[in-house]
Amino acid sequence: MPELVLPTSSVRESFLEAMDEFVAEGVEMSQTAAWIDRYAPAWTDPGAFEAFVEAVRADAHEESPRPEWHVPCTTLWWVDGSDYLGRIAIRHRLNDFLLEVGGHIGYDVRPTRRREGHATAMLRAALPWAGELGIDPALVTCDVDNHGSVRVIESAGGVLEDVRGVKRRYWVPTS
Repeated sequence: MPELVLPTSSVRESFLEAMDEFVAEGVEMSQTAAWIDRYAPAWTDPGAFEAFVEAVRADAHEESPRPEWHVPCTTLWWVDGSDYLGRIAIRHRLNDFLLEVGGHIGYDVRPTRRREGHATAMLRAALPWAGELGIDPALVTCDVDNHGSVRVIESAGGVLEDVRGVKRRYWVPTS
């Protein structure tokens, strides 16, 4: 049964396969795309992958170094045993960009495992984590033409605030 876990090296092989799927799909403008751009060439080395995992985990700490436009972020991986299925990012606070575009929570599911209910289950499982961080409600956004994400967000109790440009902006209760 899938579960949310902190990033772990135990799913490395499946994670690498998933990243290949995202590259083949042409992923861009997401946390996953940023990881691929920054770390992918080194991932073949298990030590480098472990360092990547530690860096992702450290991003949740306020004192961790980060670009000034980034906020602390807890990243969780949706896994089933040794299978990496997706990731969800919980941004601890909103800056101007996140308020307009990115929201508190962002997620993606590996391409070959979509349409199996993973995004819905992952978002629902992440809401208590967000609540423990003091986020209530959480802003979750999606592209206006992403009908799958609209269903995911609305099934988690999301209430549409508005549409800004190409983004639908929802407030989702975490408690």
